[in-house]
Amino acid sequence: MMTMGKNKKQKIHTRRIDIATYEGGSDAIIVEGVLIDERLVNTYRPTGETRPPGTVHRMIIRMEVRGPKLVIEDIEVELPTVPRQECRETLDSLVPLKGVPIVSGFTNRVKDLVGGTKGCAHLVALITAMAPAAVQGAWAAMSSKRRDAATMLPGAVERIKDTCRIWRSDGPLVKEIEKQKFR
Repeated sequence: MMTMGKNKKQKIHTRRIDIATYEGGSDAIIVEGVLIDERLVNTYRPTGETRPPGTVHRMIIRMEVRGPKLVIEDIEVELPTVPRQECRETLDSLVPLKGVPIVSGFTNRVKDLVGGTKGCAHLVALITAMAPAAVQGAWAAMSSKRRDAATMLPGAVERIKDTCRIWRSDGPLVKEIEKQKFR
């Protein structure tokens, strides 16, 4: 059994992911994700050369997501900090995701289209973390205007049904919302 809280050792690495959603006009949102990896100790390359602590990755993905089906309309990548110049070859690696809806199975679709040698593991990690945030952001955009259940974005409740215990089909929250539709 680990005793992480009692005997913490020196922190050697951190990864931060920050995701924000912005209004995108009409039925669109813009989702921006930033991944930052920091090494906090000296490391050594296979050649024996010392690499000092510092930022290893700073990667940014912005995607325009549209409509009730949450389709990725556009996507762009920035790579301000990468460990190797060759990493920049992945700048366009997420383009195959244009037209892909953020629905159940999205993570597997991402891995099939842009994972492995087709892209960058760090960009895949960031985009898959962004997907649930895109759903939350779309929900925030949609629900920022007062509506009742009958006039909500078509299929909004259906999209989140069974995504967690609170939103289970047979749970009290979903039943209450469905009851509202018929009043």
